[in-house]
Amino acid sequence: MDSLTQIVLGASVAEASLGKKIGNKAIVLGALAGTIPDLDIISRFFVDDLTASVMHRGFSHSLLFPFVSAPILAWILNKIYSKYQNVSYFDWLKMFFLAIITHPLLDAQTTWGTQLFWPFEWRIAIENIFIIDPVYTLPFLTFLLLTAFQNRLSRKRKLYNSLGLIISSTYLLTTLTFKGIAHYKIAEALDKNNVEYKDINTRATYFNSILWSAQIELEDSYMFTYYSLFDKSMPVFTKEFPKNHEMLKPFIGEKKIQQLIILSNGHFIMSNENDELIFWNLKLGQKGFDKNASPYIWSYVIEKNNKEQIQLDETNEKMDALKVKERRSFRNNRNYSEEFSKFYERLKGI
Repeated sequence: MDSLTQIVLGASVAEASLGKKIGNKAIVLGALAGTIPDLDIISRFFVDDLTASVMHRGFSHSLLFPFVSAPILAWILNKIYSKYQNVSYFDWLKMFFLAIITHPLLDAQTTWGTQLFWPFEWRIAIENIFIIDPVYTLPFLTFLLLTAFQNRLSRKRKLYNSLGLIISSTYLLTTLTFKGIAHYKIAEALDKNNVEYKDINTRATYFNSILWSAQIELEDSYMFTYYSLFDKSMPVFTKEFPKNHEMLKPFIGEKKIQQLIILSNGHFIMSNENDELIFWNLKLGQKGFDKNASPYIWSYVIEKNNKEQIQLDETNEKMDALKVKERRSFRNNRNYSEEFSKFYERLKGI
């Protein structure tokens, strides 16, 4: 999730744990602790971007990390605030442990994939919430601010913080229900169209839990669709996009190729354009909101240098798919007004 959301979550959990004893210090310290797992981004200063991307949400986002970091932080704070006679080492330990462990538990519900069980490579990506969801964050933030302006012993302080935690948690559970509905409706449409599929991967779209995108894995290809909770007709599917995984076989033992596969959670397609081998990561979903939607958003060009070492050139989104040589940046070449208009129309249902 975005940094603001993790700050609010960490602060609220810390307040629930120790706010009655130390007041707003719990909110501040919880906010800081809630961002600690994301400090793994500093790896970008020491390794290449691909390796850093794979390392992100690794050890610092594991269930093991709070057991390592929380005791250290608790010991430090217990020394600094030794004047608090009513706050023990175990009080600090509980506060930091809860503020840190809730970070990866929330991140695991987004798309990227969180290595909760590090050092095992298995990454959890439930994908029931987008990385930025105002419906989750804003009420949570509002109640946290109201909490901060109350006396630490006030009943209202506990009430406001509890409401923030309850409302945000209830919304998360609701998104799981919505995801289940989307999955069921899409599976039903596939069955009616006599499509044999291996897997359906549904994920929340931008800033909401109403419109869901879906990636359908077939035996040798992928197809895509959307489902809105407001839909009154069956989902419309794209054409099939071949996996072409056999193109990767000559390089499959290379470390960089294995990193690409890990980064994509195993969902990717290959293409060859002008003798360039291109790896398309499907993690970001698709561009477009109708049957012409395309998965060509995030890619790496695979080459070998004169030392026979794999080189990777990261590219973002070719607007006209595979026949256009020019590569356009996903972030810098977008008509946001047009995109939002199409997104909103699809969200309203078909």
